[in-house]
Amino acid sequence: MPRATGVASAPAVIDCGGVSLCLDRPRIMGILNVTPDSFSDGGAFIDPGTALARARTMVDDGADIIDVGGESSRPGAAPVSVDEELARVVPVISRIRAALPGTIISIDTCKPEVMRGAVAAGASLINDIAALRTEAALQAAAELGVPVCLMHMQGEPRTMQQAPHYEEVVRDVRAFLAARVEACTSAGIPSGRLILDPGLGFGKTVDHNLELLARLDELAIDGLPLLVGASRKSMIGALLGRPAGERLYASIALATIAAWQGAAILRVHDVRETADALAMCAAVKGKKSKVESD
Repeated sequence: MPRATGVASAPAVIDCGGVSLCLDRPRIMGILNVTPDSFSDGGAFIDPGTALARARTMVDDGADIIDVGGESSRPGAAPVSVDEELARVVPVISRIRAALPGTIISIDTCKPEVMRGAVAAGASLINDIAALRTEAALQAAAELGVPVCLMHMQGEPRTMQQAPHYEEVVRDVRAFLAARVEACTSAGIPSGRLILDPGLGFGKTVDHNLELLARLDELAIDGLPLLVGASRKSMIGALLGRPAGERLYASIALATIAAWQGAAILRVHDVRETADALAMCAAVKGKKSKVESD
C-alpha cells in the first residue's frame, strides 16, 4: 500500500494533454456546471455561449483549470443518461477548446463514455467523484492518457448524506484513496497522473469535513497532489446558517486554510476572490519557508 509522507510534495508539473500544470503554488479549478439542478448555480450556464463566456471570465480572473460537469452530484439529484450528459458537456468543451486553446479543461464525470467523448472534444483531465471504481472507467482513463482526480465518496450521491459513518474518518479516507492509487497504477495509470480529493461533503458530516481539513496533510500519499473543494458547500450553511448564495467569505476562508494545509488545487465557484486570497497565502507561506530554511 502507498505510504503517507506528510504534507503533499506535488510533482512540479502535471502534463494535461500537452499543457503543463505547474504546481509550484496552489492552483484554481473553476467550476462550470452545465446542469439545470446543481445546488448553487443550476441552470445558469446550460447554453454553450453563456458557458463559454463564464469560462473566459474565470480564466481572466485566475482559473488554471475549467471543470465542466453535466450531472449534478448534490444529495437527491436525479441521474442523467449518458446521451444527455454528452449533449450537455461536449458542445461546451468544444467551444472552450476552440476559444481558449491553452486552457486546461477538466471533465467532471463518472461515466467512461462521457470521459471518452469529453477528451475527444478537448478535455485533458478527468475529475471522477467515484474514483474510477468501475472497470470500464478505469480502462477508459488508462487508455485516454490524461491525468485523473480520484475523489473519496461514501455511498452514492442520491443517498450519501443520509447517515455517514466512519470508524476514523481520516484513516478511512486515506485507506480508500491509497487503494484507488494502487488500483490505478496496477491498471497502467502512472502515479504522476493522479490527483487525490478527500471529497468534502460527499458522505460526510460537518465534523467529518472539519476533521479532514484540519488533518489534510495526513492524506498525502507518496507526495501526490491534493485537490480540495469546499466552495459554497452545505457545511458552511450548517455552521453559519447562510444559503448557498451567501457563502463567499466562508468559502474563501476554507480555500485558504486548505492551501495552507498543503492542497495543490482548489475547486471553487468564485475565482477572482479566491485567487487574491491564495496569492496572499502563498506570499506569507513563502516567507515562512524562507525563514525556516535560513
